[in-house]
Amino acid sequence: MASAPQLPLFYNGLEPLSSEVHANFKVKPSDTAPFLVNQHAIPVTVEEFPLIQRHMPIVFSSGEDAIPIALMGLNEGVNVFISEEGRLIDETIYVPAYIRRYPYMLARLRPDADELSLCFDPSSPTIGAFDEGDALFTDGQPSELTQNILKFNENFEQAAARTGQFMKEIKELDLLMEGEVTIQQDGIEQPFVYRGFQMIDEKKLSELRGDQLRKISQSGMLPLLYAHLFSLALMREIFARQVKLGKMPQPQLNA
Repeated sequence: MASAPQLPLFYNGLEPLSSEVHANFKVKPSDTAPFLVNQHAIPVTVEEFPLIQRHMPIVFSSGEDAIPIALMGLNEGVNVFISEEGRLIDETIYVPAYIRRYPYMLARLRPDADELSLCFDPSSPTIGAFDEGDALFTDGQPSELTQNILKFNENFEQAAARTGQFMKEIKELDLLMEGEVTIQQDGIEQPFVYRGFQMIDEKKLSELRGDQLRKISQSGMLPLLYAHLFSLALMREIFARQVKLGKMPQPQLNA
């Protein structure tokens, strides 16, 4: 999800939004998201599971610090929901909040800073000193648009914190297992096998008893875990979309 210097997925840079430096900056709406064209795995929060599981498979990334991700394609570089121009092919699908917050995010300006500051990716074509667009500042104060952007990002950070707690509890219950999905395409003898992700061990989940089962039931975790499990059936639908789009998959998933 990151490279050196360490930046989150999609972001090429981060600059704190300032009423002095960016007093004349405006935002112009865009109906395309070119940064999504080659992205197949998007971080999501647990609160989004009920909506996402209707459209995309939800899995967990590999490694110790696993996070939930929605698959918009089964193979790296393939997104079956986005056109080559960066437009949504199907506008009825749920778009994860991680995508909708771009090019903004809350970040610490210094490692020792207590507060998070609203930042933006200066490489984004949607924000700048434009003649037209919606102003980010009015008379030196954050506009209603900027206040809404800040609120959205604050809500996202809170959801991310709850997701972190969710993942901690999953690990404590030892419910994660290495995932594998085999898909047999008509006319091709060799099946496609997808690995490189984690999923909930349904057998271990069904064997939970007593306090453990009561805890995940009362906390609301149980329906979220099953939303993840139910969503895995969509892998075959994503595979079929790739075939239809002529984006034949490779035998390995690197989620």
